[in-house]
Amino acid sequence: MVLFRSLTTHPQRRFLLTAAGLYLLWWLGYEQGLRPDGRLDQALSVGVARAAAGSLHAVGFAAATAPATPTTVTMHGSPAVLVGDPCNGLALYTLFTGFVLAYPGSRRRKAWFIPLGIGAVYLLNVLRVALLALNHTYWYHTVDFNHHYTFSFVAYVAILGLWHLWVRQGRMLPGAYAAS
Repeated sequence: MVLFRSLTTHPQRRFLLTAAGLYLLWWLGYEQGLRPDGRLDQALSVGVARAAAGSLHAVGFAAATAPATPTTVTMHGSPAVLVGDPCNGLALYTLFTGFVLAYPGSRRRKAWFIPLGIGAVYLLNVLRVALLALNHTYWYHTVDFNHHYTFSFVAYVAILGLWHLWVRQGRMLPGAYAAS
């Protein structure tokens, strides 16, 4: 009991223990239930592909999703981007949410900040897929680099920016480091 109390009274240790516990819960839940089932990943992948194709179509591009494979964004009827499970944003939503849950702050702030942040990351991912479809259609020789490096960098910088906002706002509020 004394060891547990000493580990949880230091904010940094409490953060690391909470983050590790949340990661373990997520890993077990995802690997043992969600991933084998596949419905969550499929729904997210289809949603991102449809939103990206719809966004491109709304601004005048000949974009759609493939009828037989709704996770594929097409441009002019040809496949351009396949939104696979690793690219549907679930890992980014989980990473963002885990940090906010582990970091000190009131439940009320977390209750509005987490959905807002997930929404921002979702929109960024839709934009990413739309831009990759354009990239594939008009500048195909840079798709691999942009997919693996440019857009990953942008996504993680955006998440770091949201985390920074969470931490900075928390420091400005009285009692932000009280037990949450």
